[in-house]
Amino acid sequence: MPRATGLAQAVQLTVNGKPQQGVIEPETLLLDYLRDHLELTGARRGCESGYCGACTVLLDGQPVHSCSVLAVTSRGSEVQTIEGTDATVRLLQEAFVARGAIQCGYCTPGIILTAKALLAENPRPSDVEVRVAISGNICRCTGYVKIVEAIQAVAAQMTGSGTRAVTR
Repeated sequence: MPRATGLAQAVQLTVNGKPQQGVIEPETLLLDYLRDHLELTGARRGCESGYCGACTVLLDGQPVHSCSVLAVTSRGSEVQTIEGTDATVRLLQEAFVARGAIQCGYCTPGIILTAKALLAENPRPSDVEVRVAISGNICRCTGYVKIVEAIQAVAAQMTGSGTRAVTR
């Protein structure tokens, strides 16, 4: 926990559809606000430099590395964490499990939220577009093929276009 500097600021944002407010130090990262103040631990601390994507959340619908965003700069924003499940998140979770796209699971929440944002913007992405979208999320276990397959299966399910072949 950062030490208090006496410059605490109010922060108000909506997290998983619920208004949240608190008083935090200006250097508090969004990741720390979510984990330490709101006890939402799905966003995980990985590299602490915005490289691995384990801390990915959706900020106003866009994937961001919450370890690189100050919580106070998120005032008035909508934040979705993996705990804020909805139909798309549930479909992605089920597809990841069914296709073996989860091994250790550390990266999974960030990848699922990134996939949700991709499918909201592009409901029929190519394999290359999926790979580009998730390129900010490092998975050290699965090799990405099963992850791409799971995302494509959900895209096909959501658009009613049948299953897709994954280009390796």
